[in-house]
Amino acid sequence: MTLSALPNRLATAPPLIGTLVTMENPEAAEALAISGMHWLFVDAEHSPTLDTRSIQRITQAVAGRAYVIARIPVADEGWIARILDSGADGVIVPHVRSADDARRWVRAAKYPPLGTRGVGIARAHGYGMDLAGYLSRANDATALILQIEDAEAVRHIDDIVAVPGYDAVFIGPYDLSGSMGRLGKVDDPAVRAAVAQVRAACGAAKVPFGIFSGTADGAADELAHGASFVAIGSDIGLMAGTARATLDSLHRKRHPDDQRE
Repeated sequence: MTLSALPNRLATAPPLIGTLVTMENPEAAEALAISGMHWLFVDAEHSPTLDTRSIQRITQAVAGRAYVIARIPVADEGWIARILDSGADGVIVPHVRSADDARRWVRAAKYPPLGTRGVGIARAHGYGMDLAGYLSRANDATALILQIEDAEAVRHIDDIVAVPGYDAVFIGPYDLSGSMGRLGKVDDPAVRAAVAQVRAACGAAKVPFGIFSGTADGAADELAHGASFVAIGSDIGLMAGTARATLDSLHRKRHPDDQRE
């Protein structure tokens, strides 16, 4: 199966449903794609084991089944080049706080004349056999996603979304809550108001936006508010949650009178 170009897909219905990938395990990522996840949020920022090699292996494992979007771990243009050269469909840049930040990442992620991304020979280019073809389509086929997760970014959101050349915004509610002095309280009214402000700015600028949610109910609420893509939980969280639910179900069947919580 061939997936349509991610920037175009982000801008059209239906929305994309995905999850965080935190494990260096192509088979687990492949299973998530087979399960029906539309996109995988490969988190090189927080995972201690994910690097460009493992991102490429994951991309190869799920090719044609799901989009792979990797988050860079540090503010480094080289990471963007290596992730996109690996064949990933897009890259998420964390902690974008200003229009200048946004312009910096557009330059890093897009080939001339839109940016200054360097030309290399890697998997994305068919190891050189599709170099001309890839160069001609890459700016339209790969997605640059700016992550908004700081109170400073919310204050500058109208300027950020006005920058040309990026493809979507992704809201990080947990770091946003921390930057507002409400760490982990993503349902705090002030945090929800900040999220709503980002949503509104994206809507006014006709920019696709996504967000992370820890639960399906939370994701459903975000989709009802117009999110084009959501990430629900994580690979290891889904695995552990299913294991716990299975064990709890077995315990209830074996001990129906046990009211343990």
